[in-house]
Amino acid sequence: MAKTILVETSARHVHVSQEHLEILFGKGYELTKKKDLSQPGQYACAERVDVVGPKKTLPGVSILGPVRPATQVELSLTDARSIGVAAPIRESGDVAGSGACKLVGPCGEVEIAEGVIAAKRHIHMTPADAAEFGLADKQIVSVKIASEGRETIFGDVVVRVSDKFALAMHIDTDESNAACAGNVGEII
Repeated sequence: MAKTILVETSARHVHVSQEHLEILFGKGYELTKKKDLSQPGQYACAERVDVVGPKKTLPGVSILGPVRPATQVELSLTDARSIGVAAPIRESGDVAGSGACKLVGPCGEVEIAEGVIAAKRHIHMTPADAAEFGLADKQIVSVKIASEGRETIFGDVVVRVSDKFALAMHIDTDESNAACAGNVGEII
């Protein structure tokens, strides 16, 4: 059986804490769901913020909901370099010692001392998916993405297993553009 998976491109986005959401958008503010994402319970919001670095600003960056315990900004390495921010390659939530930036919303701004990362390429799987594929949480795999003239094999892909996930691989815009990625990959 071929081990094929959906491959999705994850563009730059921000996850905010409730505290920072209220600073950026006003006391008692709640996120407005714009559309559901492939991962259960996750959604793109109508709200956007500017991400400000020492060199430049990325205007109108999407917020993804729901709110999180800590604010996190996920950029491609090209985005991070363009605004002058260090963004280590990390799994989501691993922000200790990561890059700093300012977020600007319609009602205020927040300086985050850490929280800017380039997301490590990863595959979301349920426990049933992991069993079917013969994989385990935190296992590192390679994924081949076929495309005309730019077939690419991505190594260092971390498998993340939870019953809260849906099967999908996430890569950032730099990776997607380099591979002319379609929407299917094969774990090899």
